[in-house]
Amino acid sequence: MIKKCINLLLIAHLLAIGLPIHHTNANSIQNIELFSESAILIDTETGDVLYEKDRDKIMYPASITKIVTAIIAIEEGNLEDIVTVSEKARNQDGSRVYLLEGEKVTLHKLVQGLLINSGNDAGTAIAEHMNGSEKKFAKRMTAFVEKEIGTENTTFKNPHGLFDPEHVTTAEDMGKIARYAMKNETFREIVGTKEMEWIGEGWETTLYNHHRLLWDYEGATGVKNGYVPESGHTLVTTAERNGKELLVVTLKAASKYYSYKDTMNLLDYGFLKFETVTVEKGKMISDAAGRDFILTKDIQVSKKPDEEISLTVNNDDQLVVKTGDRENIKEDVIVEQVKNEITPLASTEKTDKHESANQAENQKSSFFSMGIFLVILFFIVWILGWNQKRRRRKKNQGRFSESVSYARRSKYYH
Repeated sequence: MIKKCINLLLIAHLLAIGLPIHHTNANSIQNIELFSESAILIDTETGDVLYEKDRDKIMYPASITKIVTAIIAIEEGNLEDIVTVSEKARNQDGSRVYLLEGEKVTLHKLVQGLLINSGNDAGTAIAEHMNGSEKKFAKRMTAFVEKEIGTENTTFKNPHGLFDPEHVTTAEDMGKIARYAMKNETFREIVGTKEMEWIGEGWETTLYNHHRLLWDYEGATGVKNGYVPESGHTLVTTAERNGKELLVVTLKAASKYYSYKDTMNLLDYGFLKFETVTVEKGKMISDAAGRDFILTKDIQVSKKPDEEISLTVNNDDQLVVKTGDRENIKEDVIVEQVKNEITPLASTEKTDKHESANQAENQKSSFFSMGIFLVILFFIVWILGWNQKRRRRKKNQGRFSESVSYARRSKYYH
């Protein structure tokens, strides 16, 4: 108990005097040593991983779970809905915004209480409103992050992050989740809110965001901290400087101070060491089998100034960007160039003779057809001429008969 009190006093003192945020220099972060068991540093624009420590290790997330609860409520719910607080939500354990049973609150206000004050009661109320129960909503959460975000090692059992042995994630998955959520302007606005007035039926107060780096780190924009004894201190943070935004996830630090220190060191490292360059579309890349691919769109790559960029294609036909000792995959940016197979012209003597014979045969056939045509034409002309002569002869005979008959009549009457 005494040890716990001493630790609390130490943390309070460090927060009161302000955490060191600008004293880290380039030389001191050549080899980063972290107190957190798992961590990842991501460039939010490029999606490139700039640093990682056991990013695939299965960990307990605690209240950073609420990032998922909030983004589902924002994107798939109606924030103007009126939610009636249940008895279960009213009696939820842990941090709360002190909702009362039967209290009516907008979904938007519940999301604010969830993210700013880490209200577990707000999380339960959201889950029950969206899916009828925490259990059903948790299944929705897991399906959402797998389908919409592409997580591979995350399973949720509740909407708030209270401990469950099967409620797990990884630094890499949480990085993907936070990067996705921060693209939503409503979510970004709420997690960047330092304080807000809360007027509820059971509690009227000013809520102060639990993420202290919003005050203590230049350019911090969000997003969420967490703690349960089994998870240790967890923290997800974004910060922006000079147009570059970075994202850090740290999992299972022994104290809040260590999670903040790790996060700031990683952010400093990212801002000091990395630049963003563009690889323009149209570039050709070959895979190990010799197939050719073309880059169909410009891509942004994070790199250190002295690093070269190497592009390859993996077995899944995805572009792999190598910079230094890091590899990052860019999806849906290359297309295979299919080569047209052209059959060469035959050139053997046998073929030439065959073609010559065919040509001669075709010529003979043409001459024969022409002869037949001329004979038929001659016969038709002869028939027409003979018929015309016959008509002319018959006509002349008729004229002669008429002349003789006329001569006889004239002689008779005279």
